[in-house]
Amino acid sequence: MNFASDNIVGASAPVLEALVKANGGALAAYGGDDITKRVKARFSEIFERDVSVFFVTTGTAANALALASAVPPWGLGVCHREAHVIDDECGAPEFFMHGAKLVGLPGVAAKLDPQALAAYLKGLPRAVKQMPPKALSISQATECGTIYQQDEIAALGRVCREHGLALHMDGARFANALVSLGCTPAEMTWKQGVDILSFGATKNGCLMAEAIVVFNETLTEGLDYRCKRAGQIISKGRLIAAQFEGYLANDHWYDNARYANRLARKLAEGLGRLPGVRLAWSVDANEVFPILPQAVDQALRAAGVQYHPWTALSLAPNETVGADEALVRLVVSFSTEEAHIDRVVEIARSAISQRAAE
Repeated sequence: MNFASDNIVGASAPVLEALVKANGGALAAYGGDDITKRVKARFSEIFERDVSVFFVTTGTAANALALASAVPPWGLGVCHREAHVIDDECGAPEFFMHGAKLVGLPGVAAKLDPQALAAYLKGLPRAVKQMPPKALSISQATECGTIYQQDEIAALGRVCREHGLALHMDGARFANALVSLGCTPAEMTWKQGVDILSFGATKNGCLMAEAIVVFNETLTEGLDYRCKRAGQIISKGRLIAAQFEGYLANDHWYDNARYANRLARKLAEGLGRLPGVRLAWSVDANEVFPILPQAVDQALRAAGVQYHPWTALSLAPNETVGADEALVRLVVSFSTEEAHIDRVVEIARSAISQRAAE
């Protein structure tokens, strides 16, 4: 029973079928094939406008290259202090920004507050000694599994425009956020002021496929060259595009995300009903962050349930993790077995009952 992440499982059947189909024969290399052209056109349909699309193999590449297109070497990129771009990518964004820096701001549930962002930007000195802010990066879903509502994205977008920043969205769990909001891809991105998007698919059914989707065309200049220099112009590029073809066909990506989100809610509801267990944050997508009694944490691990401990940095001010408690993260994927959800809840319930009886 592995809830460590949603990137530990393989690809879904439609994605693999599309990949095998594209594997036969010879097609133009480096993205010059008809599959790549077809899928790029599909992205424009999905986002209800012409977009520029650059396929890459990893989320790290998507985030680093997207931010590099928006932040010059002397610039500053702003994000939440727990954002993946600053906390989990080994400095890749700063490496590809060629000396530019990222700065992380606090925020409950890993979400940035527009007023706090505006205050920070206004407080920066306007001198050549200070790196000027050039981009804001937000995660959708966040590192605490929460979702920015459309009006929250729009408010951040307005702050960005007032201060001359590009708005980047790290959409590693884009589909999970999308089905949670019940809106269209356009309504969650460019219609709220997003300039450039890292469109994640690997966590939701693809084998190895991510995309940089550009809404603000001024950010496309040089992205082809950046991708090439980063080793992300793949000779057999059709095999990346083909994954997206299977992923996007027949709303398969929505189905995967809905399934994962539904099971995450079931897990949260089951754990949340147990005495001594509470949720650190709302369960908006496919991640659950319970605060467990240590006895429950130990019982789950002894039973072979795999998951990660989590930081309390973004808890609400009135929330704490006690000395006899553990804050953990459990991630549900598109292929998680529903029986495993039931089993986790049952193990936790049994541990609490045993503790009460002692």
